[in-house]
Amino acid sequence: MSRDRGPRRLRRLDRSALIAASVTALSMTASGCVVVHGEREVLPATTKAEAAKALQQFTNAYNAADKAYDSSLDASHVTGALGAIDAARLKAGKANSPSGNASHTPLKLSDVTYTIPQKAGWPRWFVADAAGNKGGSARWLFVFTRDGMNEPFQVSYLTLVAEGKVPQFKKDADGWAEAVPANSTDLATAPGDLSKDYTDYLKSGGDVFADGSHTSVWRADRAKGAIRPGLATQYIDEPLANDAYAPLALRTQDGGALVFFATHHYVKETAHSGTSVPNPGDAVLALTTGEIKQSLMMEFVSNEVALDPPKGAGDQQVDVLGRIQGLTSAKGS
Repeated sequence: MSRDRGPRRLRRLDRSALIAASVTALSMTASGCVVVHGEREVLPATTKAEAAKALQQFTNAYNAADKAYDSSLDASHVTGALGAIDAARLKAGKANSPSGNASHTPLKLSDVTYTIPQKAGWPRWFVADAAGNKGGSARWLFVFTRDGMNEPFQVSYLTLVAEGKVPQFKKDADGWAEAVPANSTDLATAPGDLSKDYTDYLKSGGDVFADGSHTSVWRADRAKGAIRPGLATQYIDEPLANDAYAPLALRTQDGGALVFFATHHYVKETAHSGTSVPNPGDAVLALTTGEIKQSLMMEFVSNEVALDPPKGAGDQQVDVLGRIQGLTSAKGS
């Protein structure tokens, strides 16, 4: 999906339940036509029925693509961080198994909860929280987004969160959730700053983020692996927060927010003179250009989900609940 297309105005009454339920947002023109100013009016992102349909369509496409190792089968259902990770995974799979995925097990989702915010402007988006037949007891969190009424919903973020860690969301009397702006000043950290703050933290540490497997433990593991006999490893971390990678946040009941954001990472392995870079494995080699002589630069895209507390309330550290990272390319030299 092209994400640089501007929002469209609906020139006739849409037959969907969403528009029917939002007649107060309709304005009559002099000619009697009805126009929905989707870029200005506060509207729910979708209906629960449409959200369920989007999840089913994604799941069907995702399973078909995984079985065939063919990214064209789900390309119209993914975007952003998940789109980059998924396309590279399928490319590597196809290179190593041209006939398809012999170990394919269809993803099956159950116990689904839909959290649908209402907001003005595009993109509009919603979150699906589901149990899956993979990943143990972890909850699967999908963020579906679209840029216009006639655009399809696509999954931009997919993270797994430990059972019991998904927060309660603030909802109005009609059950609609609240989207938090990227530049919000009522949180410990503005959602729009989290990608840069996270990459700064990975480089230099600090107190923005709470200790955990995706913060302090990850930094310690990288420091431990930076120097090994005959091999040096360098890490470069960059924010990724524009266009399809823009952060999205939902208000929680305590006044904080659950924030989905993305980051960009490079890992460079350099062998000492007289030694060579260890074989990175078939999946990495399938995405590698150039010849691996003394070094290998690997590029990753990561998507995270974090609890951002309300400003001034108790602990002000951001808690990273989940992270999925995937290799997107590599270069040997």
